[in-house]
Amino acid sequence: MSELLSRTHAVALDAADPLRALRNEFVFPQHNHRDQTYFVGNSLGLQPRGARAAVQEVMDKWASLAVEGHFTGDTQWLHYHRLVSEQLARVVGALPSEVVAMNTLSVNLHLMMVSFYRPTAERPVILMEAGAFPTDRHAVDSQIRFHGFNPDTDLIEVQPDEPNGTISLQAIERAITEHGPRLALVLWPGVQYRSGQVFDLDAITRMARLQGARVGFDLAHSVGNVPLQLHDIAPDFAVWCHYKYLNAGPGAVAGCFVHERHHRDATLPRFAGWWGHEEATRFKMAPQFVPAVGAEGWQLSNPPVLGLAPLRAALDVVDKAGGIDALRTKSLRLTGMLDALVRARLSGVLEVLTPSEPERRGCQLSLRVAGGRERGRSLFEYLQTVGVLGDWREPDVIRISPTPLYNRYLDLHHFVEEVEAWAGL
Repeated sequence: MSELLSRTHAVALDAADPLRALRNEFVFPQHNHRDQTYFVGNSLGLQPRGARAAVQEVMDKWASLAVEGHFTGDTQWLHYHRLVSEQLARVVGALPSEVVAMNTLSVNLHLMMVSFYRPTAERPVILMEAGAFPTDRHAVDSQIRFHGFNPDTDLIEVQPDEPNGTISLQAIERAITEHGPRLALVLWPGVQYRSGQVFDLDAITRMARLQGARVGFDLAHSVGNVPLQLHDIAPDFAVWCHYKYLNAGPGAVAGCFVHERHHRDATLPRFAGWWGHEEATRFKMAPQFVPAVGAEGWQLSNPPVLGLAPLRAALDVVDKAGGIDALRTKSLRLTGMLDALVRARLSGVLEVLTPSEPERRGCQLSLRVAGGRERGRSLFEYLQTVGVLGDWREPDVIRISPTPLYNRYLDLHHFVEEVEAWAGL
């Protein structure tokens, strides 16, 4: 075991890594004239080198063609959002018609709840995990109130039941079964942002549908991180962002999935906008709304072309990697090695909160610093001064996310060695 956790072994793994060339596809922040050791892909991915050219292509077309850029060439702006549809569909395991890049995650979540949270006096309840990311909690609370119901009674939050603050599938099943007759919607994350826990979305979907509830997923920490099969799992909807593991830039245009069984359902309410109108008659400017078939029918406005351009470049890098399965193979090895190194060399300093089972975690390990918040902040700030960047979650957790597109096995040793230096080990 000591040989497998040695620096020499890490160097050998990096040399043999089939994805090693992809590191050169990204721009790294510098620290003392060297690449920063960057473990924050779970918050904001690095800039793909192709992003600048993709944006410049739009700028050049704007300069040379102005409004005619909407209708000219292979990258015409009229259909620009469709340039990413097939690649996104592969990443999330969906049909191209089931996905669309639009808006931001919170906007898409509200738009989806307009259609798929239809509470009644008998079924007003939304069920989600306790400690959800604030955007989900705020959106759910406000939607319940908007419909005239009370979050105190109609928002059910499933509490962690495992030692490190994670939630078992059994606890989720108990909650769905207990509240089943009153459930309107189960809204669940693919990966819990604080703990890094990966959930069984297939099982959760089946549980929710068995109770007659709609089901939607927040996949902000899942897309580009773990394999997804949304079409086969068949939730009603899913939403996500592209600035984390897909590296599309700060505040990037987000993504949305609507299962094909809803594509021609004229009874579904929605907040309509003209870009969701069917393309064949959109420019007739008629007052009646005729939704486009597919997820595109939930669009509001024409696509933000400058915002979509970096996403095109980012998805091209995923394709160069061979897709999400290839990334997942390396991710399992990276995260497994980091987990083993922390447990072997830093057991008195860091506690791994993320589940140990590989299928229950993605790139991220959430690490609790022994000794409380002040000691944790001291370590976090020290790591910043030596060019090792993770991120901090109150009160005492550092999240470290080795990302297979650009992190190396040797990066894990750099992190561990710097923690040892700080702790005087």
